[in-house]
Amino acid sequence: MARTAAITATLALLSGVLLVQWLPSLPPRWCLGLLLSGALLLAWRWPRWRWLACVLFGIVWSAWHGATAMEARLPRALEGQDIAVTGSIIGLPQAGSDASRFMLQVERATLDGHPVALHGRVTVSWYDEAPTLQPCTRWQLLLRLKRPRGLLNPGVADSERSALERGIVATGYVRDDPDNVRLAGPHWCVDGVRDAITRGIAARVHDPHDAALLRAFSVGDTRGLTPQDWEIARANGVSHLIAISGFHVGVAAVFGVWLTMLAYALWPRLGLWLPRPQAQAAAALLVAGIYSVLAGFGLPTVRTLLMIAVLALARCSRRGSSGAQSLALAMIAILLFDPLAVLAAGFWLSFVGVAFLMLCLQSRGRGLRAFVHELSAGQMVMTVALLPLTLWFFGQASLVGALSNLIAVPLVSFVIVPCALLGMLLLGLCPPLATPVLWLAAQLAHAQWWLLERMASWPGAHWYLPTVQPYALLLALLGALWLFLPRGVPLRWLGLLLFFPLLWPPRQLPTEGAFQVWVLDVGQGLSVLLRTHDHALLYDTGARYPSGFDLGEAVALPSIHALGVTRLDMLMISHGDNDHAGGAEAVATAFPEAARYAGEPARMPLPMRQCTAGQSWRWDGVRFRVLSPARGEGDRDNDSSCVLLVEGDGGRLLLTGDISSKVEPQVAAALDAGAAPVLLVPHHGSKTSSSAAFIAAVRPPLALVSAGWRNRFGHPRAEVLARYAEADVPVFNTAEQGAIPLDFRADASPRRGPGWRQQQPRYWRE
Repeated sequence: MARTAAITATLALLSGVLLVQWLPSLPPRWCLGLLLSGALLLAWRWPRWRWLACVLFGIVWSAWHGATAMEARLPRALEGQDIAVTGSIIGLPQAGSDASRFMLQVERATLDGHPVALHGRVTVSWYDEAPTLQPCTRWQLLLRLKRPRGLLNPGVADSERSALERGIVATGYVRDDPDNVRLAGPHWCVDGVRDAITRGIAARVHDPHDAALLRAFSVGDTRGLTPQDWEIARANGVSHLIAISGFHVGVAAVFGVWLTMLAYALWPRLGLWLPRPQAQAAAALLVAGIYSVLAGFGLPTVRTLLMIAVLALARCSRRGSSGAQSLALAMIAILLFDPLAVLAAGFWLSFVGVAFLMLCLQSRGRGLRAFVHELSAGQMVMTVALLPLTLWFFGQASLVGALSNLIAVPLVSFVIVPCALLGMLLLGLCPPLATPVLWLAAQLAHAQWWLLERMASWPGAHWYLPTVQPYALLLALLGALWLFLPRGVPLRWLGLLLFFPLLWPPRQLPTEGAFQVWVLDVGQGLSVLLRTHDHALLYDTGARYPSGFDLGEAVALPSIHALGVTRLDMLMISHGDNDHAGGAEAVATAFPEAARYAGEPARMPLPMRQCTAGQSWRWDGVRFRVLSPARGEGDRDNDSSCVLLVEGDGGRLLLTGDISSKVEPQVAAALDAGAAPVLLVPHHGSKTSSSAAFIAAVRPPLALVSAGWRNRFGHPRAEVLARYAEADVPVFNTAEQGAIPLDFRADASPRRGPGWRQQQPRYWRE
């Protein structure tokens, strides 16, 4: 009865918390007060309706936390201003080739000597020869800040949601100022211990990559891992093992039990003071807690720690507790501590994965055979059960993940992690003895990674599907549950049918003579995806920054996969500037069969052919023509941009790159008679382009700008917007809209869909 009540209360509380996350705006405080009063009244007077009271309380609790987090963000009036901030570095700072990046816990902030309302976590970049930064140190810095704002595109992670879930109130960078100084203050904290452990590992493991893997396994320090490492991990479905997972915390708890058994074996009289079962439970909780702290208190570790705490308290109080009840109580604890945790993918992957294992695996006795069966069956259950959620959150899954995890899970959890735990312990007790233990762990990690690199190239390692719809997600989860019901349940195989909406989603392809366009949100840059019935073209890819962040990989490729494009026929780079061409290598690597053209092939990092005025082709009844540059003009920087005219039965589109007013007359003259084209505003709305004569000659029904939010160039310039307004041309900006979809139907005029920021409004989006 108690177990049923706990599970019911958990599901009701979770439902209320989730309802809030779908709201475009949060309810006012007076409304929350009424809901809370209703919840208390139901819980007091009508016991049968206590589940509804839990739902109402979940709504109130989640909305209050969300409102508090949004109010804590940097006031809009302070965006773009230089603010003097005093705070402490939390987490592990990351030193890159272009900048050092770190998290600052703000203690005090002033503007022109006057205090401002800014408290919380701020992500900071320090360019221009930043000093060595250490965890726990206090600094006084002059920062240029802005509110958290991310890029919104199909299939791309919502960084604004992530900022809310992580409690980040602003982002910014350090300004040059003589008053940027390190302050005196306490120099000890948990992150300092983590940093000392990572330095100890690096000093004893000579291969940098092996050391990086071991640091990730030991204390969750992933600073040394490259984007390629994460790609290999995703291809094998082992990302949960690279950073510390909940299973590692369970191993740490077992380590605590072993230490207790050793202590009682050496000193049996301890049993006179404390019974061994209770001592083992307390030791398991203590060691798991210490390890969770050293691991950075990620959500999977917190979830496992709470479950261990429930079991330990039940053992210490001599009360039984089932696995389902422990899982339910752990979820209640997390939701009460931080209801915004439901915004993280790890919350769902952790709880759903453990719930499926509890429901679908039945004990088959003891011994090696039973262990092997549960291990192999567990990996199959996890692979199939978490497939819908993996596709929902990440847009991709690994079909080799079950085999990869079958190898990696026991090796990491039963060999590498115990070696790492022992090595960490010896670093504090006897550093010379830590060297051989860490060396052994590093060799094992190296061998495992060598195998994962090979498996990452197998067919099915990277499996992409279009954006998953909510109904398909729910049906697939029900199908997985049905599929793994206990033996004896008839027609279990019918659960596979519920996966069909997920694996074969409906696709709305353009008809003959029609085409679809998405002007992607890549910040201060450009990337446009165009699709006809059977072909696709990507015009520019966005930037690649010195930090290694690649918009081709982070935005263009996920958007291509999310929109159901399985083959890219052409990659056209307007010209060689980084904000247009930086992501070209990542896209070309993913689609090596695509034809490649560029306005400035000599500036490209990979072979590309010159686009030249007069080139033309036809796909599915849609005509493509290059209007500029002329032959021999591929060395004029912005004015060498490939200008592409796309003509379908339902309208035309003109892609202009970064041409200036010098080339605009040439482009306007090349436009033959026909419908006025939708215009991609040249050079992001720079004052050197979009002349009044060009706008009058093109006569676009609407114009689109691809620009970054609050970019330092001021694009699009006010005088340029005034020219379009004077010509009665509406202008839409990706900085305000997110990705902008356009539909050129064969039987209608061009239709602009709502931007991605308007399509899926959420209260945390600016």
